[in-house]
Amino acid sequence: MSSRMNGLKVLFIALAVMVLSACAPPEPPRFNAANMTGIEYGKDFRMHDADGRERTIAEFRGKVVMIFFGFIQCPDICPTALLRAVEIRNLLGDDAKHMQLLFVTVDPERDSPEVVKAYMEAFDPSFIGLRESPERTREIADSFHVLYNKVPTGDSYTMDHTATTFIFDPTGRLRLAAPHIMPANLIADDIRTLLRTTR
Repeated sequence: MSSRMNGLKVLFIALAVMVLSACAPPEPPRFNAANMTGIEYGKDFRMHDADGRERTIAEFRGKVVMIFFGFIQCPDICPTALLRAVEIRNLLGDDAKHMQLLFVTVDPERDSPEVVKAYMEAFDPSFIGLRESPERTREIADSFHVLYNKVPTGDSYTMDHTATTFIFDPTGRLRLAAPHIMPANLIADDIRTLLRTTR
């Protein structure tokens, strides 16, 4: 009788654990990049592409959107970031169709729509370059807390700028900030996590 009672007791405890486990909230996803969930940088993001079409985060619902601020004459950081984005697309395989890169120029005085479009196509035809007036560019950069400024170089200038890639989930929420030094494979893993866990 005692062993039967003990057996029932063990069974009851096991069932209770199963019920409690089923009721427990799911563990939040873990990311390699900095988790920005709940931070509303870039709210109401709107910019024009090289063809003059207004683009928003909302139009890319169902995709993970990566936003990078840079400039066309950048000698190293910007092309490296874009090459990394190409590598990320390759690593994603079939999921690449669920990723969109947006490149925002912080040097609209030199980066004409035609130049921006040609630069994007040189890396990947799916990449979209965005350009606004200097004043509007400053407003958008400020909404992301992105810093940039001209640095004179002889009779010309270069641009110092924040080199963070901002990543939005398929519902249009800012979720991650990836530093320039983060490898492509870690970002690709984060994108897969967002695609898998975002509803």
